[in-house]
Amino acid sequence: MIYSIVAYGDPVLKKKAQDIQPDYPELQKLIADMFETMYNANGVGLAAPQIGLSLRLFVVDGSPFDEEKLADFKKVFINARIVESSKETSTFNEGCLSIPDIREDVVRPERIRMQWLDEHLQPQEAEFDGIPARIIQHEYDHIEGMLFTDRLAAFKRTLLFRKLDNISKGLIKVDYKMKFPFRLKRR
Repeated sequence: MIYSIVAYGDPVLKKKAQDIQPDYPELQKLIADMFETMYNANGVGLAAPQIGLSLRLFVVDGSPFDEEKLADFKKVFINARIVESSKETSTFNEGCLSIPDIREDVVRPERIRMQWLDEHLQPQEAEFDGIPARIIQHEYDHIEGMLFTDRLAAFKRTLLFRKLDNISKGLIKVDYKMKFPFRLKRR
């Protein structure tokens, strides 16, 4: 099932998500649906808040990046926590399925160490760097109630205000299903 992606301005995107309990109903179906939704929108990551669910769950697949180390970078992160971040940072131009047509340079730690449960609810821990670290941190922000625009300078956010407002009102054309929090009613 392909979900509608929640647009900028919806309160679920600014809420810290809740842990998933081991008895969460139809978790495997939700994970499969999230991958299907992400692929339908040509994304490389999707977090549960982006489909309106305040859950600590996100999926990633870096294979659209034309890099060898991302060819098999497809993972599910449940109840993830960043336990360590490097002091070294890098800048990369990011976009977001919930904020279509806006891309900005975002500074993030170059390396992170994560703890999470995989799709079988088995504990995992690993270190990530480069583009994988960036994708994970972007999706991790979603389960923490943050958007990449929150990481921009206040001046930059001010310059984007009208575009962000238009997104929340649905005054934008997208090629995937979206739910706009302040869509204007047509007469």
